[in-house]
Amino acid sequence: MRHIGALQAVVTADLSDREPTAAELDAIELEMPLIAAEVELLDVQIMTLDRPVSELDARRIRRARRRVLAARRELANGPAAVNTPGVGA
Repeated sequence: MRHIGALQAVVTADLSDREPTAAELDAIELEMPLIAAEVELLDVQIMTLDRPVSELDARRIRRARRRVLAARRELANGPAAVNTPGVGA
């Protein structure tokens, strides 16, 4: 039996094999404050999973939620929203 296989390297690269572009890295950098705020909120919520929520825990959760909302607001109202076609003017 003869083996039938590709004799050449793959012409098109697999999307999972490529590195992020500069634009993708810039978008991630722009969203980092929101990502950090969401991670902080998740950390606070995880801390309260195995015990009753105290008043201090409730304040931490409220504070973390406010940070997430503030980060979302800043991201929505930031320079990216001004440059987006159809937004603003």
